[in-house]
Amino acid sequence: MKRASASSATGSRRGDQLALPLGKPASPADVEAVSIGRRLVTVRFVRHRGARRYVLRVLPDLTVRVTVPRAGTRAHAIAFLRRELRWLDLQRYAAARNAGALLFRGELLALQTDGTSPDRAVHIGGTRVPVRAGESPRQAAVRHLRALAGRELRDHLLALADRFGLPVKRITIRNQQTRWGSCSPHGAVALNWRLIQMPDSVRDYILIHELMHLRERNHSRRFWTLVEQACPDHRVARRWLKGHEAELL
Repeated sequence: MKRASASSATGSRRGDQLALPLGKPASPADVEAVSIGRRLVTVRFVRHRGARRYVLRVLPDLTVRVTVPRAGTRAHAIAFLRRELRWLDLQRYAAARNAGALLFRGELLALQTDGTSPDRAVHIGGTRVPVRAGESPRQAAVRHLRALAGRELRDHLLALADRFGLPVKRITIRNQQTRWGSCSPHGAVALNWRLIQMPDSVRDYILIHELMHLRERNHSRRFWTLVEQACPDHRVARRWLKGHEAELL
């Protein structure tokens, strides 16, 4: 287990102190969703009398535990989380893979099962998915995500096409291994079902990217100007893809 640490901070205002008992683990009330980057991370803040630094640990349920030194503050703990975001992402991904978790709408979700055959089911994204004979819970979850992608991606693409006044004649959802999507000159768009695993903003960037090829077939400066106008945050989305590609199935 690797630990990321930073020097503890002192001299902060009393109102910024974490109201946690010394030497006690976090209770459910101490758990909160913290906005880190463009995501919400479930964090347990734990104050420890002997701690000299802030320490991060990813728990088996993918909750992030932050050990806070005696003189530490919530503001400094969150700043520490933000500085260690890349390390945190890698650790959460490794823990999620070990726990059989899947990325869904940009969040790593631990797969939870209930029941026994033939009534066994897996829970993902608030949906209870029956596990069929011969399936693993992970395979059942993937089947559910692919079916969901088949319904949602078409609707999102058509809504965007209507917004930009672009003619889409055919949409297919595929299990592409090397591409997120493609667009023919005649308005046929193929999309990778794994777009359902991405945050909505990243998914929309890819949909817009393909739609803009109906106006400009190449990746010229004019093409990227069109993308910029339609999706001003496209660079943020591209960075997310670069940093999370290995997490997608």
